[in-house]
Amino acid sequence: MSFGPVQILVIGFGDAEFTGTIRAELERLREHDVVRLIDLLVVRKDEDGNIERLQQSDLSQEEAMEFGAIVGALIGAGTDGEDGAEAGAVLGAAAMEGGHVFDMKETWYVDDAIPPGTAAAIALLDHRWAIGLRDAIREAGGFHLADAWVHPADLIAIGLQSAEKAPVS
Repeated sequence: MSFGPVQILVIGFGDAEFTGTIRAELERLREHDVVRLIDLLVVRKDEDGNIERLQQSDLSQEEAMEFGAIVGALIGAGTDGEDGAEAGAVLGAAAMEGGHVFDMKETWYVDDAIPPGTAAAIALLDHRWAIGLRDAIREAGGFHLADAWVHPADLIAIGLQSAEKAPVS
């Protein structure tokens, strides 16, 4: 199975009570093959500091190990060329035997980072919609130069800069 571009998304929530709307939207996107959840870790801290965790993935065990092998091979190739890619693939697949990228035992830093009464989510999203576009660009000889997400705050900042530069009438 091929993977599209992978995005890591980290989101904070001021209110730690969830209604299921985010989960329903992720399910809708998965059903339409728009995105696939490689791994999700949600950490909720109640007002008394008690921690609750939820972990979820759309990948089967086989797909998780394939993803681990791909990531491991890429890291290994950067470290030691072809030999490193082969070793990295084996290690990456083994690291995903549990089916998750995020190890629940090693995410204490999330627990510490959020104040009581809040929550945080870390998601790895596989952008399925982009696979055909990526392949078409590659087949046309295109290559990556840069990419970025444009946030509404960026557009406001551009507007503010433009207003400062505008001549006064």
